Amino acid sequence: MKQKGTVELQSSRLLLRRLTAGDAEVMYQNWASDWEVCRYLTWQPHPDVAATKRLLAFWEPMYSGNDFCQWAIVPKKLGQPIGTISVVRWDESTDTAEVGYCIGKPWWHKGYASEALKTVMSFLFEEVGIHRLEARHDTENPASGAVMRNCGLQMEGVLHGAGRNNRGIVDVAVYGILAETYKVKQ
Repeated sequence: MKQKGTVELQSSRLLLRRLTAGDAEVMYQNWASDWEVCRYLTWQPHPDVAATKRLLAFWEPMYSGNDFCQWAIVPKKLGQPIGTISVVRWDESTDTAEVGYCIGKPWWHKGYASEALKTVMSFLFEEVGIHRLEARHDTENPASGAVMRNCGLQMEGVLHGAGRNNRGIVDVAVYGILAETYKVKQ
């Protein structure tokens, strides 16, 4: 596995790129301040755009590291970020990457999360050389599981009371896919 950091990626409808300080207002408006978007996430909705600016300033120096992968999801026709997708955990002992994503409510059920995940999967398997990709979701958020299944991940089980998010302690569905399975499906 050779981590490469947040390199720009593209799909037919999306540009996946680094977030910049100039994205603060759009990030705040499009998803970071929305309780419905954050309900199943581990971070609180941003109370104001200043909180979003602080987060982006915190991330900026992290982009210089090869182990930081945090992409803005930008529909090419819209030209502004509508969410993020990131590697939330690396396990170098098993060449595993765990991914997470969030999308602003106006763009739910339009295939953007699936397209972003497929694009990141391609990068992680084909360029980074991971052996395993995994993702998790609160079992009360079945739409996230649908994205994972749509991208070829298989549900491996439910960890009862193993997660904490804005709803409290929750059950977590774990999904995964190995490199050899991913290659067969391509």
